[in-house]
Amino acid sequence: MSNSSSISHFLLLPLAHTRQLQLLHFCLFLAISLAALLANGLIISAVACGHLLHSPMFFFLLNLALSDLGSILTTVPKAMHNSLWDTRNISYSGCVSQQFLVLFFITAEYYLLTVMCYDRYVSICKPLHYGTLLGSRACAHMATAAWASALLNALLHTANTFSLPLCHGNALGQFFCEIPHVLKLSCSKSYLRDLGFIVFSVCVAFGCFVFIVLSYVQIFRAVLRIPLEQGRHKAFSTCLPHLAVVSLFLSTGVFAYLKPPSISSPPLDLALSVLYSVVPPALNPLIYSLRNQELKAAVWTLITGR
Repeated sequence: MSNSSSISHFLLLPLAHTRQLQLLHFCLFLAISLAALLANGLIISAVACGHLLHSPMFFFLLNLALSDLGSILTTVPKAMHNSLWDTRNISYSGCVSQQFLVLFFITAEYYLLTVMCYDRYVSICKPLHYGTLLGSRACAHMATAAWASALLNALLHTANTFSLPLCHGNALGQFFCEIPHVLKLSCSKSYLRDLGFIVFSVCVAFGCFVFIVLSYVQIFRAVLRIPLEQGRHKAFSTCLPHLAVVSLFLSTGVFAYLKPPSISSPPLDLALSVLYSVVPPALNPLIYSLRNQELKAAVWTLITGR
């Protein structure tokens, strides 16, 4: 019988069992990570350097791109390394760090998406108060609150998870250190403490979700009252990309963590984890840039120097 103090490493779920498929997964993850790094890097550079993009919407988009970069760099490089070298190992400290960073960046992304929803709500429903409600100081405070809350959430859950004794081996059913799969190795009976952390996180997440839904109800009611079709099109062009990102992120993440154990399986868990931890960071820049002419112009100017 072993416990967490005697475990020196964990075994991650292999992406494939044949060498050809391992190399295919390596190439696929390499392409996704390079695309995400390039696209998010361009957005960060364009917003930071483009004077026309110094507005609350693009400020929050810059923060979202930073969280996307962190999320990709936390999980994908280790998966690529394991596929290339045909290994499953991750050190104990590496697993702790990876779980903390995954929670930190994914939670930060969720909170930032909630803040961006508030930005869209004020922009469309209270345009005359936009400068007052979303001044530079208010934006900085909201972004800081999002990152600080994500940090606190990651610290609490990581500390709780790895304080439990682990006595069911060291093999994880996931390609990165995800909380549910680490908890499956625990032999602790402290269900009340675990339940308390889960309930707290679910309440916060549900509160953000309700805020997003109510905000978009008000947004769409306001947009439909706009008399000019061009005005409605411009409003929808700024809201629909955000709504698409939120829908993809929430649907896959919630299903991954709250799905019934009876339908859980390694292939399904793997697919869901890729959908909420890898795909959104790669797609976010594409979704936002395709619908925003100002951002496309700034990125083009950055690339061409004109």
